Amino acid sequence: MFIQPWDAALDQAEWGTWIAEGHDFGLLAVNGLPGHAPTTVPTHFVPDGNRLLIHLARPNPVWEPIQNDPNVTFTVLGDYAFVPGTWRAGPGTEPTDGVPTSYYAAVQCTCRARIVDEPEAKAALLRRQLAHFQPDGDHAPVEVGQAPYGRMLPGIRGLVLDVSEVRAKFKYDDHKPVEHRAAVADRLTARGQGLDGATARQQRRRLDRVGPWKP
Repeated sequence: MFIQPWDAALDQAEWGTWIAEGHDFGLLAVNGLPGHAPTTVPTHFVPDGNRLLIHLARPNPVWEPIQNDPNVTFTVLGDYAFVPGTWRAGPGTEPTDGVPTSYYAAVQCTCRARIVDEPEAKAALLRRQLAHFQPDGDHAPVEVGQAPYGRMLPGIRGLVLDVSEVRAKFKYDDHKPVEHRAAVADRLTARGQGLDGATARQQRRRLDRVGPWKP
């Protein structure tokens, strides 16, 4: 992932807070077997310190490639929008001469994967995930040999991703003048399509912390 200096995360707290705000779905990328393309799997995950916790169905095609090479990448992407060129034309420039771009936030983790097959370890991983996604505890106990989850455990495998590097990008035109960025955020809010509102919030949040950007 290419990151311009003005698109970089300000610090670890910025991308960590972004993940904690509910960005818990991403794309697992696994190196392909020799002669094969990489395998990618969209999935929910739970951050756990310096680890990401995942479980996948046993028939999933990732297991053999991971056993062959446990080095994987996990990417979380969100708060994205297309920004038309007419919004980005500088002063004295014809609106139609403006260059369009994409705004987005992305956190990319380089990890080493560990497969979890032992039944109690899988149950513990599922309990950790449910504590994240259903914090009210409105679910049956996850216990080996106890319905309903016990009978399902053989059909899944757990995956622990030990994170070795994180690269985060918040691409919201932070190298542009403050007035320009504020105007684009207003236009995103007014357009209100897809993730425009979330994108505008990220741009305004960065507006308060970054800018005008200086090399």
